[in-house]
Amino acid sequence: MSIFGSDALKGKTIAIIATDGFEQSELEKPKKYLEDEGAKTHIISLKSGSIKGWDQKDWGDKVDVDKVIGEVKVADYDALVLPGGQMNPDVLRTKPEVVSFVKEFVASGKPVAAICHGPWVLVEADVVQDKQITSWPSLQTDVKNAGGRWVDETVVVDGNLITSRNPQDIPNFNEKIKEALVGK
Repeated sequence: MSIFGSDALKGKTIAIIATDGFEQSELEKPKKYLEDEGAKTHIISLKSGSIKGWDQKDWGDKVDVDKVIGEVKVADYDALVLPGGQMNPDVLRTKPEVVSFVKEFVASGKPVAAICHGPWVLVEADVVQDKQITSWPSLQTDVKNAGGRWVDETVVVDGNLITSRNPQDIPNFNEKIKEALVGK
C-alpha cells in the first residue's frame, strides 16, 4: 500500500496495452493511481524492452514493457486500460493480436477502460455497437459509424466499458475504474 492510497485493489492485476506514442499522462497517471490503490499493473506492448511516450507536444519518457501481447491471456487480468495519444491507438488497432485480445476482454465482462484516442481500439474490435462512448472529439464519427452513441462527457460507463475524453478527465476516469473493480 502506498502512503497516498489504500488496499482497495489488492490482489487485482491490471493490463495496460500501449506502444510508442502513448500519451504520457494517460498511461502514467492511471498506472500510479491503480498501484497506489493496491493493484499490480503490467505494461503490455508489441515488443519487449521499453516504449516511448508522447508528452503533449513532444516525445516524453520511456516506460518499461512487462509483457508482449503474444504472452498474455485475458484470464490473467482483472481489468484492461487503453491509454490514448494519437499514435498509440492508431498503431494498436492495426495489430490483429491486440484487437483480438481487446475483443475477448470485452466479451469476458471484465472492465475495459479507454481514454482519449484509446476508443479507436474498441471501434476496431467491433465492441461499441449500441454502447454509449466518449473519447477525444475527433473520434465521434468513428464511434457513430461503428454503431455507438458518442457523447461529450467527462467519463462514461456503459456495461463493462469505461471511456473518457482527455488528460483533464483522468481523476474521474481513475475513480470509475476503481469502482468497477470493487463494486459501488
